[in-house]
Amino acid sequence: MQPNNQYTDQAPQKTNNNQNRQPTLVILAHLVWIIGVVIAIILAIRFLLILFAANSANGFVNFIYTISYPLARPFFGIFNYQIHYGVSRVEFASLVGIAIYSIVAYLIAKILTINHPQTI
Repeated sequence: MQPNNQYTDQAPQKTNNNQNRQPTLVILAHLVWIIGVVIAIILAIRFLLILFAANSANGFVNFIYTISYPLARPFFGIFNYQIHYGVSRVEFASLVGIAIYSIVAYLIAKILTINHPQTI
């Protein structure tokens, strides 16, 4: 006859709230990375369009300029920025924005996953 396993000598397992919280933080860190990458891609497209003097009357070009302007604007004062759409030039504000937003996204993701170094 098999012994009844209803009563065992094992202590009940406690659930650790920290274990339940960690996957949420990892997901949040990945979400931060995704947002950072999307911002960097938008600024990179802006940089290329300005570099090649894209026509701002084009719908796509105008859309990219419109959504990327608030992202690049904080960095305009660094290099004495003057808006001249349709003129080929290197917009350093976009490059600085790509670097800064990428570093900030990395640091936030790293802080969120400080107890899980393999995730980021």
